[in-house]
Amino acid sequence: MKQLLSYLILLLLVSKFVVLTGCANIIPPTGGPRDSIPPRLISVDPKDSSKHFKSNQIIFNFDEYIELKDIRENLVVSPVPKTEPIIDSKLRTLTVKLKDTLEPNTTYSLNFGKAIRDINEGNILKNFTYVFSTGSYLDSLQLSGNVVLATTGKTDSTLIVMLHRNLQDSAVVKERPRYFTRLDSGGNFIFRNLAQGVYAIYALKDEAGLKRYTSKTQLFAFADSPVVLHGYNRPITLYAFADTTGSKPPKKATPLAASKPKAPDKDKRLILQTNLNNGFLDLLVNLEISFPAPLRTFDSSKIQFTDENFKDISQGHFRMDSTGKKITLVYNWAIGIKYHLIAEKEFAEDTAGRKLTKTDTLNFQTKKESDYGHLVIRFSNLDLSRIPVLQFIQKDEIKLSVPLHSQKYEGKLFQPGEYEMRILYDDNKNGVWDPGDFFKHRQPEKVQLIRTPSRKPLNVKADWDNEVDITL
Repeated sequence: MKQLLSYLILLLLVSKFVVLTGCANIIPPTGGPRDSIPPRLISVDPKDSSKHFKSNQIIFNFDEYIELKDIRENLVVSPVPKTEPIIDSKLRTLTVKLKDTLEPNTTYSLNFGKAIRDINEGNILKNFTYVFSTGSYLDSLQLSGNVVLATTGKTDSTLIVMLHRNLQDSAVVKERPRYFTRLDSGGNFIFRNLAQGVYAIYALKDEAGLKRYTSKTQLFAFADSPVVLHGYNRPITLYAFADTTGSKPPKKATPLAASKPKAPDKDKRLILQTNLNNGFLDLLVNLEISFPAPLRTFDSSKIQFTDENFKDISQGHFRMDSTGKKITLVYNWAIGIKYHLIAEKEFAEDTAGRKLTKTDTLNFQTKKESDYGHLVIRFSNLDLSRIPVLQFIQKDEIKLSVPLHSQKYEGKLFQPGEYEMRILYDDNKNGVWDPGDFFKHRQPEKVQLIRTPSRKPLNVKADWDNEVDITL
């Protein structure tokens, strides 16, 4: 009886085990967390920070397989060599062959930027730097600062900063610099392991890779005086500018199909466009009428400008721009009023002989006061002696530029929308930004980017009292 009971218990346990194992989920092993650690240096020959350096080859060994990406764009060798070193990588080894004759008693550094990364995950070993000296000590002076675009107050991280020992203006045109470095994403730079001395400092956009100032249209910055390196050196701010006055914009490539002869234009009707928006005119601008081709003739006496009751308005007057493609009706517009513009068919003819086929009427209405926002900006520390001009920007275009004569700006009828704001310090009081001139030692006019308390663009709402306090 006991044997039978033991057998039944054993059978029950076995059947329960089978059921449990049959219902279990089979989970494959995971691959573990993603590798996020960049390659680590195991050894280097000669050692980092070596003195009395005499080798022509440096061999780096890392803890994992590595690859180099854009080494020529990333590597910074200081002082700048006449012949760039040869860089090669294989498996875990990076080899640098120095092709330039090393100067005596000189500290050299090799900064690899973002060039070194592991093969599997692409983890970057950022700003990996190797230093050596051909003399008995390592130079240890530093110089830091930032570069600002003078016309916008923003930064351009593609610029480089250069130090020249030759203090003549012609050096930046004819010679390569003694040292150079790149900007970080915030427009900042730092030189390390510099030798004591006096240097001219410049920044420029080096698209050709020459490290030289080759054209006034090139983004360029210079300091008013040389930098004397000794002990601690204060950070430097450089203001980059490009003088594009008088330069023609690049021509767009002409598609192959455009070279075919055009079919004769059978449409002899004069086509025009206006700056109206759904029949409404912005109170803050004049009425503009544009044409595809220049006008051969224009007779303003054949255009009748009236109010909503077709009563003539004599105060308005027309003017044509220098291209002959645009005429402007200048008038002091009233709020929310309807107007009519009645043009006889002979009022204009373009160079292709196009005219109106009959008398035509343009009906439009000015916007209401509620279509605009009321804007008040209060500045707490605006320096009025620097001739400040407040600029409102949309999509890198200056929509409104206003000279400031007090610590407060008020726009009673302000076009709603989001704006970036800047302050132009207008040295020559002409209302627009002016570039510098390096060879005349004239710095560009400076523009300061304005940050709102929220750090967001200024948002002007229609039919709303928009107020903001700014601390520059």
